[in-house]
Amino acid sequence: MGRTLVELFYDVVSPYSWLGFEVLCRYQHIWNIDLRFRPAFLGGIMQATGNKPPAMLPKRAEYMLKDIERMGKYYQVPVTISADDFQRIFGKSSLGAMRFITAIDMTQPKYLEPLSREFWMRFWSQHEDISQLESIVAVAGQAGLSSEFTQKLLDMISSPEVKNRLKETTEEAIKYGAFGMPAVVAHFNGKPHLFFGSDRLELLANVIGEKWLGPVPSVPSSKM
Repeated sequence: MGRTLVELFYDVVSPYSWLGFEVLCRYQHIWNIDLRFRPAFLGGIMQATGNKPPAMLPKRAEYMLKDIERMGKYYQVPVTISADDFQRIFGKSSLGAMRFITAIDMTQPKYLEPLSREFWMRFWSQHEDISQLESIVAVAGQAGLSSEFTQKLLDMISSPEVKNRLKETTEEAIKYGAFGMPAVVAHFNGKPHLFFGSDRLELLANVIGEKWLGPVPSVPSSKM
């Protein structure tokens, strides 16, 4: 059998996207899949689909505080959350960060995984800003990008090419049926299968004929 293409549409403002991202990064070395990262803009998806941030409902926000803490421990991802984080999400946009990530995807995609992870680390583990230029520069440095390359990417984020790529990727996620993030699309048996959320990866495994080994799987010796 050929390898299954699995696309992960994500935005670094989404803590659930981080959980799904880390687990899929682990399984890309175990399952017979080609994992493709698809940075998109959650705000655009929410607007286009009429969806609302779950934290806008007080009871759901209260639940999310417990849920993300539990899932972070289960998936062994250092995500932490407090009620103050909801205000940070509503008050700042991730658009600049996602354009920067899109620019890296268009130029040096090998940095896509570490750069995305550093954005999540800064926002959801260190609880620091990711919307200002100086914050983006700091994240780029943590991901190992040179100052010269970082400046090149910053120059790109206002270009039509980068803006259009991010818009097109966001629209593609919507076309697959996404209404939030993370949105995982597995191309199996000639058609796309959409899975929403970081807690559907066991179901993803079942659909594509792979084995779920838990959130932190041990890599079989044959895969080493």
